[in-house]
Amino acid sequence: MPVINFSYSDLCSLIGEDVPQSLLVEKIPLLGADMHDTEEGSDDMSVEFFPNRPDLYCVEGLARALRSFLGLQTGMQEYHVEDTDIEVTIDGSVRSLRPYFLCGAVFDVEVDESLLKSMMELQEKLHLTIGRKRSKLAIGIHDLDKVAPPFTYSLEDPKEVRFVPLAKTEEMNLNEILERHEKGREYADLLKGADKYPIIRDSEGNVLSFPPIINGALTTVTTETRNLFIDVTGTDRKAVKGALDIVCTALAERGGSIGAVHMYEDGKAFVSPDLAPCDRTISSGECDKFLGTSLGQSGTADALRRMGLDAAPARGDSDGVFVSVPSTRLDIMHDVDIYEDVAAGHGFEKFGGPYKLDQTVASRLAETVFSDSIRNVMIGLGYTEVTTLTLSNETEEFGISGIPEVDTVRIKNPITEDHTCLRANLFPSLMRILRHNRHRDLPQKIFEAGYVVRDCRNSLHLCAVMAASKTSFTEAKSLAESILREIGCEYSIENCGHETFVPGRGALVLADGVPIGSFGEVSPKVITDFEINHPVMMVELDLDKFVSESTSMF
Repeated sequence: MPVINFSYSDLCSLIGEDVPQSLLVEKIPLLGADMHDTEEGSDDMSVEFFPNRPDLYCVEGLARALRSFLGLQTGMQEYHVEDTDIEVTIDGSVRSLRPYFLCGAVFDVEVDESLLKSMMELQEKLHLTIGRKRSKLAIGIHDLDKVAPPFTYSLEDPKEVRFVPLAKTEEMNLNEILERHEKGREYADLLKGADKYPIIRDSEGNVLSFPPIINGALTTVTTETRNLFIDVTGTDRKAVKGALDIVCTALAERGGSIGAVHMYEDGKAFVSPDLAPCDRTISSGECDKFLGTSLGQSGTADALRRMGLDAAPARGDSDGVFVSVPSTRLDIMHDVDIYEDVAAGHGFEKFGGPYKLDQTVASRLAETVFSDSIRNVMIGLGYTEVTTLTLSNETEEFGISGIPEVDTVRIKNPITEDHTCLRANLFPSLMRILRHNRHRDLPQKIFEAGYVVRDCRNSLHLCAVMAASKTSFTEAKSLAESILREIGCEYSIENCGHETFVPGRGALVLADGVPIGSFGEVSPKVITDFEINHPVMMVELDLDKFVSESTSMF
């Protein structure tokens, strides 16, 4: 989970009040975090946040949340977005590679070492988490005063674009950056197969960024920087917008003024960033039922305001609560997410109470009772139980085993040829056991009662095999009839033409006219294909039909 590092004094400065460090250590975990390597009296603090709150991946976001949570400034923090004359054009060529591009400006920021460190950490944490290692989004923060708007975002020939990448002094083209720059080598796969690469330029042709790889050295942010330009490119518009809003509002917490950028794409114009909240109405009754509380409309609204949301009882509705969700809260997608904020705002420490003394009596499932009873039957018949992997492969399942093919669940990206599907029969798995033990003493009598997967559903099967110097159809028939008698099954037998068996020495078992299994002498070809040197007989039955009747059978 993301860990943010900051100084206690910087946090208090952003909160706007000196809050005792001991109180912060007590309250921050109640926001959904874990204090991490924080020593009392030390100015250095470290917090590990849950992945669902990217708005808290920086000390600025944490300060904003704590102002509400500690009751210093409840409700949603509003940020004024002023108009600017900055324009950006998005070329249609980017649609095939990284189609989404949003940006914003922040003016009059006092950039110091604390801010530089915070923004670098925020960028990287957003890249790794919601950005999925830059595949979903990549962020660039630039010194706006070193470039000249308007800006363009387009795909360009990698051999024709040259600029000095961040932290370097040598000019390179895009291919050279991918081959020689450490960030280029790390993220080159994100552009694999592309003929042209995305580039952000200013009106004078200067390269601001080569997303998602590296920014240009020209726009490096330093302690002398006062005005910033933020760009976010990616493949998911919601994630791109969320990341931009988080970065812009974090800079605004440092005293910056957010500026709206005029963006043009496919003849359409819009401004960015758009920090408008998402409004919705929830039921306080449903929330109380979900949490086991009795907060009502007012209590629910108060709890939400402590979490930095705007909330008030809905007019003309005795149950509803009107909620405004900040654009930075990417974790809120459903009413249940708001209920979670109500719980946190109310106080997790207020939940709980005496343990209930109600007693319940557990009982085993019918299929467990039945399969355990079957195991006892097989052990009584002299067989040893084995447990095999649920994974198998089509070759052994239906090829060399001679069993007719059925629909199986196949593995999309199998690691080995031996494990390409889920087993549809137990017989091939037991033959593999005999193969691994072919040098052991005979006879070898093993069984398994376990699940196979057919037609995308689990089915309980029983299979028994015996390898011996001599086996016969009579032995297989005797074993099958013993099992069926113990189950209490009325059955009939007819000839089985499966290639699994020696011709004329295999049988199908039918119950109510429906095949439920087979038994017989295994064909010499099947035996040798499994690399076994001795005769084998087998019985396999589908037991699903009998599970519901198991309590009366045993």
